[in-house]
Amino acid sequence: MRVIAGQYRSRPLRSLRGLDLRPTADRLREALFNVLCPGDPAALAGTTWLDLYAGTGAVGIEALSRGAAMVYFAEASKPAADLIAANLKSLGIACAFEILRAETAKALGRWESAGVVTDLVFLDPPYRLRDEYAKTLSALAESKVLKESGTVIAEHEKRFDPGEDFGQLRRYRKLAQGDAALSFYRKC
Repeated sequence: MRVIAGQYRSRPLRSLRGLDLRPTADRLREALFNVLCPGDPAALAGTTWLDLYAGTGAVGIEALSRGAAMVYFAEASKPAADLIAANLKSLGIACAFEILRAETAKALGRWESAGVVTDLVFLDPPYRLRDEYAKTLSALAESKVLKESGTVIAEHEKRFDPGEDFGQLRRYRKLAQGDAALSFYRKC
């Protein structure tokens, strides 16, 4: 696993052994960022992100590599949160991020209370926790942490559909690649 583009291009990222952590594959990450900034590498400059169920932190780190101003990582697992910190340290990234070791619902509440507002939210719960998609997408639809013009991206199994609408959030694009898929949502 590696950083695909930007300032930290081709630099390696570590993962944990076993199936508890399923990092977003390089090809799927590349497809995600091609959708978000087609032909304009500077499109993400200055953006603020939430990387929920962050795992290795690969998506948030990719965003930082491509010019994001700030990434908030939420990860409940201590070994995974420590891994995110180690991956950031290995790249020499010392600022422009926050790692919150908490369940996603608690993290969202904390960031909302702190006045955090983001442009992009990426969520990738463990595939076996299918209920987390509806809970998190519904919470984001009502939360003030997502800008009105913000985008939410959910990674999920291709054969599982997390849903079209969650309150104000409506899916506007679905992209499948291999066994995984990305659903893109905006407020309507």
